[in-house]
This record gives sequence, C-alpha cells and structure tokens, in this order.
Amino acid sequence: MTETVPGETVGRRVACDGERGTVCYVGNVPPTAGVWLGVEWDNPERGKHDGSHEGVRYFHTSHPTGASFIRPKKASFGVDFLTAVKQRYEIEKEDSGEGMKISTKPVERIGFDSVAQKQSQLNKLEEVSIERCEVSGAGPEDQIRQNTPKITSLNLTANLLSSWEDVASITRQLVNLRELQLSDNRLSIPASPASLTPAFTSLKVLVLSNTGVSWSQVLECAPMWPVLEALHLSRNTITELQEPVSVLQSLTLLDISHNPLAGGSELQKIAALPRLERLILSNTGLSSIQFSDVAPGHKTAMFPALRCLAIENNNISEWSFVNELEKLQSLQMLSCFNNPLMTMEKSPETVRQLIIAKIAQLQLLNKSKVVPDERKGAELDYRKMFGLLWLASGGNRDPELDKPSLAFIAEHPRYQFLIQKYGAPEEGELKVQQPFALKNQLLSITFICPDMTEKKPIEKKLPDSMTIQKVKGLLYRLLKIPGSELKLTYTSSKMEGREIEIDNDLKPLQFYSIEDGDRVLVRWS
Repeated sequence: MTETVPGETVGRRVACDGERGTVCYVGNVPPTAGVWLGVEWDNPERGKHDGSHEGVRYFHTSHPTGASFIRPKKASFGVDFLTAVKQRYEIEKEDSGEGMKISTKPVERIGFDSVAQKQSQLNKLEEVSIERCEVSGAGPEDQIRQNTPKITSLNLTANLLSSWEDVASITRQLVNLRELQLSDNRLSIPASPASLTPAFTSLKVLVLSNTGVSWSQVLECAPMWPVLEALHLSRNTITELQEPVSVLQSLTLLDISHNPLAGGSELQKIAALPRLERLILSNTGLSSIQFSDVAPGHKTAMFPALRCLAIENNNISEWSFVNELEKLQSLQMLSCFNNPLMTMEKSPETVRQLIIAKIAQLQLLNKSKVVPDERKGAELDYRKMFGLLWLASGGNRDPELDKPSLAFIAEHPRYQFLIQKYGAPEEGELKVQQPFALKNQLLSITFICPDMTEKKPIEKKLPDSMTIQKVKGLLYRLLKIPGSELKLTYTSSKMEGREIEIDNDLKPLQFYSIEDGDRVLVRWS
C-alpha cells in the first residue's frame, strides 16, 4: 500500500481489500481533513454512494451505490509487468538447499528440478498467466522484450490496467503474442486506436469478458487487431450491434454470450462477417431470428461460413426459429439446451428428432452426433407425423396435384424435399393413433452388447409403440458407439436358444412381439 498519491491519479485503477475500482476524484472531502480518493468499484456492492457526500457531488457513477471514498494509504496502484512475472514464476533455492520457494512459499523439491530450471529462465516462457497480480503497466522501457521475449499466450485477467495504451505498452514488446486475456479489467478507449496497431500485429485470440465494453466501443478499437480470429465478449452490457465495416473481417469465432441483446434482428447487423464459423449466443434473451433475404426452403446469404451455433439458456419457444436455422448455408453443429422449445413435445427424444428432420446439414446436436440411421428415422417419422396436415393443406400423392399451401410450406419448409426423398406417406402410415394408457404399454427391456463384454447391460422402460429407428437413435447415445450400422436381435424366455432378427426400422417394438423382460442384443461392424 502507498502513503502518497501518484501523478495523474484520476482514471487510474486501484485495489483495496480484494476489490478493484477506478479513481474518479482526488482531493478534500469536508469536513474531514486530508486527501481522499473517490473510487467507483467494479463491484457496486462494495460502494456506499453515487459520488456525492453531504449534498456535494464530487464525481458521477454508473450505479447509485457504486462509489466510496478511501484514504490513499489503503489503495494499491499495482506493480509493473515484469515484477508480477518474477513474483509468479521465479523459483529460488532456499539457503539450506533442502527445498525451493515459489513467490516465497516453500514447495517440495522432489521431481521439481526440470520445472524449476524451465520457469526460472524467464526468457523461455511462452505461456504466462499473471491473473490478479495487480499489474498496472509495462514498467521500465524495453525490459519486457529483454526478459520475456517468447511469450505467445498472456493472461492479464483482473489486473489494474487503466487503458489500451497501458496494454499496448506491454504487448508491443511481445512480437510473438497470439492470445491475450484481459477480462475483468476496465480500459479507457484510446484517442487513436489505429496508432496502437503495431502492438497487436500477431494477435489471434482476444478475451474481453466482463470489461464493461459496448459493441460500438469494440468496433472503435477493432482497427488495433488486424488479424484477430477469435473474440470473446461474454458478460458485458452489449444490447445493440452495428455492422463491422472494414474491421473484424478475419473473425472465425465470436462469443457474445451473457449479454442482454435487444432482439434477434440485431444479429443481421453482423451477418456479413465472411469467415465467422462459430457464434456463441447463450444467455442473451434470444427468442426469435429471421433471415428475411430468402423464402422458406432457400439458403440465406447471411452468415455464409457459420458452422457452429450455441443458443443455450434463451427464450426460444417457436419451431419457426429452427426453420430459420435451416436457411443457413453451412450450419453443422447446434447447441440449444435449456430453451422452452426443448420441453414442448412429449419427450426430449421427439424434440431431437424434429430438429434433425428440420435442419438438413446438422451433424452434431446438443453435443451428440447425428448418425445416418438417426437422420433417416427422424425424417421418415417427420414425413408421417405431418402427413395428414400436408394433405389437408393441398398436398397430394400425385406430383402434378401436389400444391400445399404457402402457410404449410412456411411451417414445414423441408417437407416437400422429404416427399421427393422417400415418397409420399401411404394411407396406412397416416392413421391417427388412439390414446392409450402409458403404464400398460411400457416394456422393461435389457440391452446387451454380446461382442463388447466391457459394456454393461442397460435396462430401459420403453413404450411398445416406439419404432426400431428411435430405439437405435437412443442406443447410439447411450452406448456412445461410432456411426456404423446397428444390428439388433432379441431373445425371449418363451423361446429359449433363439435370436429373432429385428430388421425393419419403421416397425414398432410391438410388431416383433417383444415383451416385458426380453433382452435385445446390440451388434455393429
């Protein structure tokens, strides 16, 4: 801690009792004597007021209880970069020779020599983490370049950096830097971001979570990062987006999770990013999305390279959302856990089948691979499930008379393709099943892998109306087996010594007279 106030204190970052904040005022606060620091804390619960005291306003805060006054001696203004690195990584032998110390803390010496030798040679360090080490600046001129020239990955999370100029004073000495983490800092925007570009010429990955940054500020700073490929902006206050013009064009990953986006239409403003492959939108309040440049059944020009989309923990409750995702040219991986849509059908299995049927190119859904057999079964079931609605809307088994309504096509944009792929559903497939008492229809079945004895038997209760295709889809996930074709047989206590082949994926369990307590044998090549 310091008893004096350094020059140009306003705007500096400080630490006090484990909390970090920004100095907004330096001076007297009557009626008490002496100098006070007015600090706006990152954690508003640490403060007591909004920058005013006894009717006098000394500074403004973004939160009504985000500020307080502290004496300078209680504030730490931090250390320089190299001091923090040495405190974290230098390893010294104790005078007795019996042990070693890391940052003055004794450690066991056994098996530690090679690590000690490597870490004590700072000039060989490539990955450095000095998170929460109160780093406030670069320190003496060119010392970083001389002592730690090989750093490629640097974690500066939760330090006392005040501005992008402070960051640049460090990174311009690290010509090999590829990854930089700056989460939980508060950085003022430079007057001329482009002038700092030489400090970030090799930077590929940047993490700015919980930095209070807005999207417009990101775009303002973006000229600094000419070759950036991954940008993490989680837990900020981003509500609106703007089009990145001539910046961020090399991005392949963008994480804007845990930001209160104003709506799905905001996403259209970043849809022209040409190389964006992964987009993380979890916990953004997302409920709708629309690619209005094309009609249902066609591919959008938006997000042309997007392969992986994460939309967990949102407010998605309409199947129209999934229909819009089918418009994406390159979408292969989707994660959509914890949305209302996932509980709208009778079972999670049904929801999964519907999503697979609606999105043609999907290869991974909620971290589970979509295998060819599962896709085929999902599409066949979808074709049957909505067959009656298709006919009622103007669909017809005669191709020349097949003219479903625009409303049906909008709700089921892939249905006509499935008709072309598998043929129109037969009348017998479209019979409406009568309600049944589920408790009387459940079968207790034990699944066994006779050729893989290390896999334990699995017992499941399944409805006898469940198709073999859905059973196989379940098995792929339970057994975590590769995407090869499953072969099923079953044995019954009524037919000792016999294995009955299960060879039609479209038939239900009851078709094969499988009964409660039977065993299904699972094999694959």
